[in-house]
Amino acid sequence: MNKKDVIGLASMPLQSPTYPRGPYKFFNRQYLVIRYKTDADAIRAQLPEPLEPVGDTVSVQWLDLPDGEGFGAYSAAAQIIPCTFKGEQCNFVSQMYVDNSPPLAGGREIWGYPMKYGKAVLKVEGDTLKGSLTYATQLVATGTMVYKHDAFRKDYSAEQELLGRTQITLKLIPDINGKPAIAQLVGINFTDVVIKGAWSGAARLELVPAVNCPLADLPVKHVVGGLQMVTDMTLPYGRVLHDYLEK
Repeated sequence: MNKKDVIGLASMPLQSPTYPRGPYKFFNRQYLVIRYKTDADAIRAQLPEPLEPVGDTVSVQWLDLPDGEGFGAYSAAAQIIPCTFKGEQCNFVSQMYVDNSPPLAGGREIWGYPMKYGKAVLKVEGDTLKGSLTYATQLVATGTMVYKHDAFRKDYSAEQELLGRTQITLKLIPDINGKPAIAQLVGINFTDVVIKGAWSGAARLELVPAVNCPLADLPVKHVVGGLQMVTDMTLPYGRVLHDYLEK
């Protein structure tokens, strides 16, 4: 294998790359988003500068991804902190847990998504949309929402704005000597977003303290509400917003 062949690889291992080149299209991607009020000081402690917090409301999101080109089928759960960067309203992806190795490796290596392995499940149980997250065999998060109580709503402008916001990740990759090789804030914007349905309504959220899955470090004070969405979209490559290693 010559230099050109090596440079042409999309990912490791060379015999069977973990993921292909992007961008990556997703079909019938379903969300459960539960927004809740938490401790403002705890938000500030988890938000890297120069990002600035916006209020005291954050969210836990469950995602069911049955058809992700290059990644396959998987589920995920994430904790999202609204913030601003240079005055722009953004969403900082603080924690994320997935159950499939290609998106876990690709998410970390390409975009800096803070992915660890965890078992997220999003499904309908009777009249309830339920999300659960298990980490190290411990049930650490459970979210429930009424199922499609506003089924006749057709105005998805608020959901388009939400999905159109820049997602920000903190990408940290060490060098071979253990020192930082990459320390960046990365911006990601979904493209080709098609909202097939969106429903809002009452929701509840329970977070259990766990040392290696610390969602509960942003404790639930009051649940604001729930949002269910079904979408198609494209995940393109990102861009560097801030480089911590620049002198």
